[in-house]
Amino acid sequence: MTGRPQNDLLQQLSPHDFELLAPHLQPVDLAASHVLHHAGDAVTAAHFPCGPALVSFAVPVEDDREVESLLVGREGAVGVTGGRAPSLAYSRIIVKLGGTLVRLPQRALEQAQQRSATLHDVLSRYADCQFAQLLQTASCNAAHSIEQRAAKWIVSVHEHIGEAEIPLTHEQLAGILGVSRSYASRVIQMFKARRILATRRGAILILDATALRTRACACNDAVKKHFGEVLGEAASADG
Repeated sequence: MTGRPQNDLLQQLSPHDFELLAPHLQPVDLAASHVLHHAGDAVTAAHFPCGPALVSFAVPVEDDREVESLLVGREGAVGVTGGRAPSLAYSRIIVKLGGTLVRLPQRALEQAQQRSATLHDVLSRYADCQFAQLLQTASCNAAHSIEQRAAKWIVSVHEHIGEAEIPLTHEQLAGILGVSRSYASRVIQMFKARRILATRRGAILILDATALRTRACACNDAVKKHFGEVLGEAASADG
C-alpha cells in the first residue's frame, strides 16, 4: 500500500520501521458487528483501526453475557504485543463502529520486530498502554457509578469519531456497561431529561458535551495521559 494509514500507531513509526511493515499491510473495510476473533481463536493477524473505526473486546461472563472491557480506535491496534504474538484470543474481538482497518499478518510483524529494536520498543510501549487501559477499566467498574461510566464511554466514542451523533444503541451501551438493556435505557432517559443527550434510531446525539464530561469519571483522562507519556517518549526516541 502507498502512504500511511490514518492510524496513530503507524503514523508515529520511523520511516525505516514503517517500511518494514508496509509491504504486508492490507486495508480492509469492515462493517459494525464483524467479529475479528472469537474467544479461543488463534490470533493470526494484527489489526490497526483507521479514522473513526472502533474495535471492542467483549469478555464472556455468567448467564451467557459479555462485558466490553476495552475500546480500541485509531490510537492503537488489536493483536499487537511487544514480544511474541498472542496465540489465542481471550475475548471476543468485534468491530464496534465500521470503517477501514489495516491487517498485518502476525508472522510479518514478528519478523519486523526481530529486525528493528526501535519497532520492538514502540510496540512494547503500546502493550504497556493497553494493559494500563485494562487496569483503569477494571478500577472504573469497581469504583464509579453507572451514570459516570455511561458518560465516560459516550465521551470516549465521541472523541474517537469526532461527531456529536454516536451510532450506539441502548443494547450496545448495555453491553459496554455490563448491565441490562432496561438499566441502560433508564440512564439514557436521565441524560435526556437533563437535555444532555437525545436519541435517534440506532444512535445517541450529544446535546451538551460539556455537561456530559462533567458527569463522566476521570478514567479516560488518566489513560490518555499515560498514552501521551509512554508513547510520546517512544516517538521522541524515534526522532
